[in-house]
Amino acid sequence: MPVRLIEQVGRQTTNALASLGDFAQFAGRTFVSMGPSWFRWKNVRLILPQMYDVGTMSVPVVSVVGAFIGMVLAVEGYTQFKALGQEARMGSVINVSVIKQIGPVLAAVMLAGRVGGALTAELGTMNVTEQLDAMRVMGADPIRVLVIPRFLACILLTPLLTIYSDFLGVLGGWLISVKSLGIPNDPYWHYSALGVDNWQIFEGITKSIFFGAAIGLIGCYKGFTSGAGASGVGKACTESFVTSFMAIIILNFFFAQVSKDWYIAIYGVTSMFGS
Repeated sequence: MPVRLIEQVGRQTTNALASLGDFAQFAGRTFVSMGPSWFRWKNVRLILPQMYDVGTMSVPVVSVVGAFIGMVLAVEGYTQFKALGQEARMGSVINVSVIKQIGPVLAAVMLAGRVGGALTAELGTMNVTEQLDAMRVMGADPIRVLVIPRFLACILLTPLLTIYSDFLGVLGGWLISVKSLGIPNDPYWHYSALGVDNWQIFEGITKSIFFGAAIGLIGCYKGFTSGAGASGVGKACTESFVTSFMAIIILNFFFAQVSKDWYIAIYGVTSMFGS
């Protein structure tokens, strides 16, 4: 039994490393194919339909998630802040949480489920029906024609959707805090301005670019390597979302650590606790 268990663990580890290597090769081919010659109008126009699918079609789900993030934080935090007599400072905590962490992460997770799954299903179906092989036979590079437009659309639209989600989260927190719970408006915004600076705003936007890149690459890779039949495509869609979610959480951790170190190196330790 121990020998069989060790063999199984070793086999799974080897398969995971092989998959990681294949993904690295796929990502490398994507970046290499995205040279200066790609940015001509005949290629750039391929991005526009993907921008519509990634951006416009994702607005409803991002709107709901963004607005209710702020509302939930206001409802949950009010009791604790009221017990301390610091209700007016809720704006600082709500808006920092939305802009720096929760907003970008949850917006990316929603896009991983909606956009990443759609990319995997579309490209997986093309793979199963041998359309990708047909493109190769005709001399067209599937990565150049299919992957790069979707990859760039994810990179360009994820930050914009994150900003939109952050705005609705801030607005939702304000509506509940001020209009429903009766917190004074001026102190609410005063402490919000003290708690949120440009560094935190740009940190959330910057990490969202990498979230979008991960969603685009993982979704396309899982589609290109999907198994045969409907079950293979369905399994690939599930793996796409799970892997994208894990990548978002891991990237968020490293961004939090690196951002904190850079902030301390530039502004000093005391600035983190100032104002």
